[in-house]
Amino acid sequence: VCDALLKLQVVGAGYLPDITPISPSTPHPPTRTVAPASTVLLVPKSSPSFPSPSPLTSLLDQTLSLSLPTIPQGTPYADLTNAGSIVVISQPGGQKCAVLGGIMAARMRKLGAAGALVDGRVRDLGVLGSLGMPVWSKATSSIGMAAEAKAWATDVTVHIGGVDVSPGDLIMLDPEENAAVAIPAGRLDEVLELIPKLVAADEKVMKDVEEGVEVKEAFARHRS
Repeated sequence: VCDALLKLQVVGAGYLPDITPISPSTPHPPTRTVAPASTVLLVPKSSPSFPSPSPLTSLLDQTLSLSLPTIPQGTPYADLTNAGSIVVISQPGGQKCAVLGGIMAARMRKLGAAGALVDGRVRDLGVLGSLGMPVWSKATSSIGMAAEAKAWATDVTVHIGGVDVSPGDLIMLDPEENAAVAIPAGRLDEVLELIPKLVAADEKVMKDVEEGVEVKEAFARHRS
């Protein structure tokens, strides 16, 4: 998929860096999870324990809706989960708190989420692992979200590791490759057209290499 996105010159080739599985997709063997994205944008807040919130500068680059929050005050973002989606949560950089824990993840699962991808921190790892829903994140924490962050908007474009993720983009979580990828909804047909050709070419390259052909020559034969 990333090779196809690279050929299509999609920024970042769709790869969401440094985000790895916290809980398994399934028992053994692990399987890929593929579903459309729904998004949650979080913003910094201060608390007595964390009086200096991280700056909003990077968030201003992500969305023009910062001045108009779309999540009603006091509404936990998990209650707004779209069934069948992988919930992509964007946390302000540099924070120490977790923005997804067992209660919120259980609510998302109950509402039919296919998974959760957190560009930030999670906690309650035992609960997350028991839900039967893949949860991927950048890191972990034991501090609750209220310490540093609050939910601001859903269904807006978020920016993760150089890649824009919009609602409806296709998210692939592949535990075998330890990789999370976002496929822009508008490029999906092109990606699906390219993948069989790329796979077939690589299979031919591998066969040649196993038979003693130099990689350079095998690439010239099948990848040119």
